[in-house]
Amino acid sequence: MRRAVILVLLLFGMQLILPLGVRPEGAPSLLTFGFLILAAYTVGEIAVVARLPKVVGYLVAGILFGPDVLVVVTESAMRELAPVSQLAIALIAFLAGAELQIDEVRKRGMTILKMLGVEMLLTFVSVFALVFALGELVPFLDDTTTPERVAFSLLFASLAVVHSPAVTIAILSETKAGGPVARTSLGIVLVSDVVVVVLFSATLAIARGLAPTPGAEVGLSAGAVAWEIFGALLVGAILGGVVALYLRFVRRELLMFGVVVTFFGAELARLAHVETLLTLLTAGFVMENATKTGGEALRHALERSAAPVFVVFFALAGAAMQLDQVAAFWPLVVPIVLVRGASIWGGTLLGGRWAGAGAPERRHVWTGLIAQAGVAIGLAAVVAAAYPVRGVALQTFFLAVMAINQTIGPIVYRQALVKSGEVRGEGEPGEEPGEEPGEEPGPEPGEAPPIPRPAAT
Repeated sequence: MRRAVILVLLLFGMQLILPLGVRPEGAPSLLTFGFLILAAYTVGEIAVVARLPKVVGYLVAGILFGPDVLVVVTESAMRELAPVSQLAIALIAFLAGAELQIDEVRKRGMTILKMLGVEMLLTFVSVFALVFALGELVPFLDDTTTPERVAFSLLFASLAVVHSPAVTIAILSETKAGGPVARTSLGIVLVSDVVVVVLFSATLAIARGLAPTPGAEVGLSAGAVAWEIFGALLVGAILGGVVALYLRFVRRELLMFGVVVTFFGAELARLAHVETLLTLLTAGFVMENATKTGGEALRHALERSAAPVFVVFFALAGAAMQLDQVAAFWPLVVPIVLVRGASIWGGTLLGGRWAGAGAPERRHVWTGLIAQAGVAIGLAAVVAAAYPVRGVALQTFFLAVMAINQTIGPIVYRQALVKSGEVRGEGEPGEEPGEEPGEEPGPEPGEAPPIPRPAAT
């Protein structure tokens, strides 16, 4: 009740302040930023009382105060706050890379690759088949030839396989989970961002051959794709090496230095035309594994300061959800969401068996792959730019699908972490973290303990 009263008072205060402004397009972005920090955090605390992830609370706050409901956060304010989202993505990538220990990568690398490969292939094929079968019922396939239907179904499937590292990391930060389910799901979502860039580029090239559009932007060449991936590894490694040297010989003003590094890294990636997330992920990985103590100090400094940025990031993601489109397309959106979820579940189960993964990973890792955001939005925008008519319709329809995945993903993932016993104090009776009833203990003698998760939220 106290939190609900706080939320009402915040909204009432904004309504009193807004008439004092002189901007016809809405409240100043700084005022909106402050309001979102307080309001979204409050809704997040209410979500905890309801035994839901805080991330869901932040998303709900964005929906509630966004352009589709109470219009406290206007579209102009969202555009002005875009740098906050960019900073959040950069911080997420850098902190995620800093969580990857080289020994952990060596140990779980094949498991991650096999589970990701089977899951992504099954999801891509299943979603493509469903969308193609729906045909003209889908808005962007209305009145298309067979080659065009194949092309746009392929493009939609290439967007459907994208995951959300931001949501996965946020849930792990909140729950402090660090067992095999948490580690494997984190590894999969991080590696998937690299794979989807290559897959999408190849799919777009095929689509252009099947459905050419006069005047559309030129697609990425093989060389451009290779540079975007391998160039990101090179730039990120250099940046991570510089950070490691700073931590070894200077180690002062770590908070300010960390923020500057993430901003500089994102801008450097943009200027070099390489993948931003992969660049900062590599920088964090190199930094963490090239220094023994300084990396942890920098990571903790960033974690303490990043919480407000993450809160606003997810609130803005909620505000960007188009509820009217979800309502208009729900008879088509729901089957696609279900088929995608079932494919992810089946793919991780088969891939886990192939890799010899433990029972907790085979049963629960799929829940960490449901949510979508970030890269998926950017790739959908590329489709819209390549195909000004049908691409825009595809983008709108995909955002409706993504809105549901982004909402239910954190809920099912947190429940799976609790069920697998990796959330301290909330495991099922008789279970230990990372174990299933009747299974052998997870960690073997001499095995590295679970790595700590960043406390971003």
